[in-house]
Amino acid sequence: MRSFLYFSTLLGTAVAAGCPYMSGELSAELSARGEDLGKRQVAASIEETTISTQEFLAPFELNDTDVYMTTDSGTPIDEAVSLKAGLRGPTLLEDFIFRQKLQRFDHERIPERPVHARGAGAYGVFTSYGNFSNITAASFLSEAGKQTPMFTRMSTVIGERGSTDSARDVHGLATRFYTDEGNFDIVGINVPVFFINDAILFPDLIHALKPQPNNQIPQAATAHDTAYDFFSQETSALNLVMMVMAGYGIPRSYRHMDGWGVHTYRLVTNEGATKLVKWNWKSLQGKASFLWEEAQAVGGKNSDFHRQDMWNAIEAGVYPEWELGVQIFDEDQQLAFGFDVLDDTKFVPEEIVPITPLGRMTLNANPQNYFAETEQIGFQPGHIVRGIDFSDDPVLQGRLYSYLDAQLNRYGGPNFEQAPVNRPRVPIHNNNRDGKAQAYIPTNIAAYSPNTLNFGSPMEANQTTGKGFFTAPRYVSGELTRELSPTFADHWTQPRLVWNSLSPAEQQIAVNAIRFETSHVVSATVRQNFINQLNLIDNGLAVRVAQVLVDVTVPPPDTTYYHNNKTSYISIFNNSLPTIKGLNFGILASIYSNQSMSQAATLSRQFANLGLFVSVVAETFVPGVNLTYSTADAIDFDGLLVTPGSESIFINGTSPLYPLGRPLQIVQNAYDFGKPVGALGSASTVFHTANILESPGVYFSNSTATLLTDFEAGLKTFKFLERFPLDPGY
Repeated sequence: MRSFLYFSTLLGTAVAAGCPYMSGELSAELSARGEDLGKRQVAASIEETTISTQEFLAPFELNDTDVYMTTDSGTPIDEAVSLKAGLRGPTLLEDFIFRQKLQRFDHERIPERPVHARGAGAYGVFTSYGNFSNITAASFLSEAGKQTPMFTRMSTVIGERGSTDSARDVHGLATRFYTDEGNFDIVGINVPVFFINDAILFPDLIHALKPQPNNQIPQAATAHDTAYDFFSQETSALNLVMMVMAGYGIPRSYRHMDGWGVHTYRLVTNEGATKLVKWNWKSLQGKASFLWEEAQAVGGKNSDFHRQDMWNAIEAGVYPEWELGVQIFDEDQQLAFGFDVLDDTKFVPEEIVPITPLGRMTLNANPQNYFAETEQIGFQPGHIVRGIDFSDDPVLQGRLYSYLDAQLNRYGGPNFEQAPVNRPRVPIHNNNRDGKAQAYIPTNIAAYSPNTLNFGSPMEANQTTGKGFFTAPRYVSGELTRELSPTFADHWTQPRLVWNSLSPAEQQIAVNAIRFETSHVVSATVRQNFINQLNLIDNGLAVRVAQVLVDVTVPPPDTTYYHNNKTSYISIFNNSLPTIKGLNFGILASIYSNQSMSQAATLSRQFANLGLFVSVVAETFVPGVNLTYSTADAIDFDGLLVTPGSESIFINGTSPLYPLGRPLQIVQNAYDFGKPVGALGSASTVFHTANILESPGVYFSNSTATLLTDFEAGLKTFKFLERFPLDPGY
């Protein structure tokens, strides 16, 4: 199936057929979207909703200020020293304080998530742009400006809790809406597709991607034999692999990545009318990614980079935001786009079905306790509300079982929903009883239905009674079979679309990434098999990767799936950031120059006025300096500027106050990582020392106003890829 050979035809027809909601029906609802809505009411109502979250959590918080130590049962105690028989005698078995303290400590850990173990979370508020009752009965989308409390967790996928944030990996973006009709979760990732299109393969996928079992190496990485053996055999993974290698695997921060629900869902009206949708979270900070050498440096210098970035931004009041949208299409369009929308390894290009914006998420409060909140939150696709329903996507169907089962394993029982972060913000009423760590006290003795002893309560809620969840009617028939649909069979046309949609510099990034990964593969058979698969995407891609794998043979071009179609929405580096607010900026100075420190103070205020987090770097922590050369690194900044008067520390980089050559190394590495860099006045000689010439993203000026303008534009560009060589002929 050469599906995207029909891209041009689809582009002319699918928008009108599949997305009538971009105008007409919803135009009035969207009139309050974005900034206009924000100017009128959003700030105040977000604060009000945030306060409601604080009030909800307050009864569960423990305040240990100015109090005495107690046991878990409330007895005041002294637990600083154990009870012994004599000063040098043995500890006594009767010391219940000792036993409780150690036993409690021994049982603090729960099993980490089998995937998405490492992450960060935050509370927030969702604001609906309008009344969308013409497409869904979901209450949180029922009126313009309606506020819904949220919790969001972002993560890597493969790495364990102790791994690094900047590992090349798919990243999770899971969101919980505490709606007034129960909890609703969108459990997504930062790419629009998944590895597999049959949930029964999930254990195989994770076993292949996790560290190899003989030596538990490598951690949080796919650059090893079992991963690429799986990719070359289960070729449904190729679409996602291409995106990960093109930059999606190493986002600059959690704030700078989009999120996708991946699967096809249904929106259902109160009357039962349905539309198929795909969920999308679009970062209002824009998409941005590291380069690979930079990501490795980040992992070595600050393994908590993403978690720290999110925490610091929220603490500083620079609240990250995402826009929730959906691609909407009709039930009869499941095969209209050249592939099957139930195949979660495919995405619908936005040129074919644009994204209809529904609302905005603002993350504005950090958790107070990582374990109690970020670690204990239990997302699952089965957290669903009225007005939203599932499709027959086979991986979604499998996740509905697996995610609940994983929470049961982590908590050791069914009462995980009673943890404060998991509790809905509405009362619960059901016949579920008992279980490990039951926290409620049910008073209804008739824990069954139907009953008369409790007057039939709790009663069944459905479409017409009690505003209950209801399944949209749909017809399903067929013989029982263990076969994949032939509409899932094309695994190469969309990876080709991804490849075509990258700029030459981004293609080089993808080539270099795959070279790095496959160079760690020991098996010649696996390397050859993967090159064979790349050749089905693009012969040039296979040839370029094979250049570093000398023992493989590139087959002749196989044009079965070759085409020239592109989409404008895949590229990360080709799009400027909409805002530089919350980026990090370094001003390099020297305490031994009054001119340097004076300029640094002035520049710090001016760049901070652009919304940047500014660090003045110098030898020691004198007033006005908040980072020293002994700890600073190019990874700490998205752009940097050298002040005049500091030149000597770059030219003569020896001092006991910092590692040998560190000041010039920071400048050189920042340039090598594609960042905007510059100098005021005479400090341009520092760049001449490093053989860095004035060029795009390298700014020299005697005017601070000019530099402010240059850097504002340069930080929006974010990465200057023209600095890096391309393979000859490409």
